[in-house]
Amino acid sequence: MSDFIVSARKYRPVTFDSVVGQKHITGTLKNAINNNQLAQAFLFCGPRGVGKTTCARILAKTINCENITAEIEACGECSSCKSFQQGTSMSIHELDAASNNSVEDIRTLIEQVRIPPQTGKYKIYIIDEVHMLSTAAFNAFLKTLEEPPSYAIFILATTEKHKILPTILSRCQIFDFNRIKVEDMAGHLEDIARKEQVQYEKDGLYMIAQKADGGLRDALSMFDQIVSFSDKKVTYRAVVDNLNVLDYDYYFKITDHIAQENVPDTLLVFDEIISGGFEGNHFISGLASHFRNLLISKEPKTVQLLEVSENIKKKYLEQSSALSTGLLLSALNIANHCEVNYRTSNNKRLQVELALMKMCHIASALLLSDKTIESPASEVKKKRLKTAEKESVETKPKAAETEKVEEKAVSFSTAKKNEENKAAAIAQQKPAVKQTLQEDAQKQPSVAAAATVQEKTTAKPGWGTVKSRLNVPDLNAIFEEKKEEETDEVKLVEGDLQQKIDPVVFKEKWRGFAERLRAENRITLYTIMTSGEPVLEGNVIKIGVENRIQEQELREGKIDILNYLRIELKNYSLDLKETMLEQERVRKPYTSKEKYQAMVTKNPKLDLLRRKFDLGLS
Repeated sequence: MSDFIVSARKYRPVTFDSVVGQKHITGTLKNAINNNQLAQAFLFCGPRGVGKTTCARILAKTINCENITAEIEACGECSSCKSFQQGTSMSIHELDAASNNSVEDIRTLIEQVRIPPQTGKYKIYIIDEVHMLSTAAFNAFLKTLEEPPSYAIFILATTEKHKILPTILSRCQIFDFNRIKVEDMAGHLEDIARKEQVQYEKDGLYMIAQKADGGLRDALSMFDQIVSFSDKKVTYRAVVDNLNVLDYDYYFKITDHIAQENVPDTLLVFDEIISGGFEGNHFISGLASHFRNLLISKEPKTVQLLEVSENIKKKYLEQSSALSTGLLLSALNIANHCEVNYRTSNNKRLQVELALMKMCHIASALLLSDKTIESPASEVKKKRLKTAEKESVETKPKAAETEKVEEKAVSFSTAKKNEENKAAAIAQQKPAVKQTLQEDAQKQPSVAAAATVQEKTTAKPGWGTVKSRLNVPDLNAIFEEKKEEETDEVKLVEGDLQQKIDPVVFKEKWRGFAERLRAENRITLYTIMTSGEPVLEGNVIKIGVENRIQEQELREGKIDILNYLRIELKNYSLDLKETMLEQERVRKPYTSKEKYQAMVTKNPKLDLLRRKFDLGLS
């Protein structure tokens, strides 16, 4: 039985051209060798498994090669190359800084540097995980690193560049290694599979490359594991089963259920995923990535950003063409919020299920926003304003003021309704809006004709097209309109009415609003309003607060309080000011003596007891 060698070692690159995904590094090093412009110190930084140590060994081997090829590669035949390949080279030394990180180790290294190379032109030192050196060891290494002998070259490698002293960084040429792309990694795995006579599916190799997260060594380790698991048949199903990866089919299936507003099947698929041993945060993170891939599949320019195989790419293109951009953006936003709140949630499964149920109702929300039906609050406002205008024409200013007060009251109460009440009100308003449009059609034919304009599809740059009506140009306009309506609803009620305030009625309204806050579970603001008596000075209400938290809470609830009182008391010049109450600061006793004095203050007989038995303080 022959000795097995893992693919990460067996297929480790031995030339610059065989290094995967680091052309910017290998090209620069080859040019430096060709132009004889080698620095005295190199620093290779980057994530694990991207080729830092491999490139360091190739560079060291090529520098000392006696017969460098025209492609600036080591020949592999000279005595220097053979001794390096056999591990017997006296001119190339590798040092692990994780286990040799003391000042004594660096002093030993410095002593070795003084000895010229016995073979080859240069004496090269490869120091791996150099960030593990202690601060004292770094300082001892500084002078030698800056001014080494002409034959000495240092190649440092690290995964944590930020832990290296700036004085060390300034003495090195720094090369930053990139994460290896999924396409490059999958292609390399395909070459190895052919050499090892392993049957494979490209979807499976792409899944391994994605799971490796840019590290080729991790990808090769997973490849060996799956080859052993599946008896030299690397299929997509074998990769999914062995690496505990969520199948793409789950995400495509859930997205179809979301588009169909099928809540039960969506929750059943999620239950199947949880039963398979997957965590909720892993699922929601993958679902967000799935929505992201669907979005970039909508535009030919961004399809190249998909890091999947051709078969999966076709599925993405097919599903993205059937979904609207608004649905995908809203679902991606919900998934992102769910992922952020997942860690802090006590019921984590409910957090994910709630997000899925919200996603299933996105289509209805977008359909509702696409219709030219105004919100009930704006409808009430328009009706009130029309009534006020008619009465002003008939010279009834007092009635107009009363109508304004009622209109502000309706706006204030409407702003306090929750989303469910709003939806119900919208449903109730549909017949009224329809009747209003019919009446306007009889009176003003031109307005009716404009209201019944057919939908038109406007081409938009970016992700596809967005259907819009004449008064709803695009999805962003809908969001902006809603945002403006919400902003208008929380503005402070203003007007010219300044009715004289009865102190008894004022206190009654003040207590009434406080009880409403308690019913709404706004306990902090309720406590502020009931802990002290408000002082009414003219049109200014003064209320005391005890700390900064109460002060901030009162400022946030100030608009709600004033809107209610101004409407109820019919005085729009009312204002609210908070005052910080003066509190005596009592120092807490800490030392034994201070604690004893505090106890004596409460019980003077304690001091008599101490004196009687001649006790001291510990």
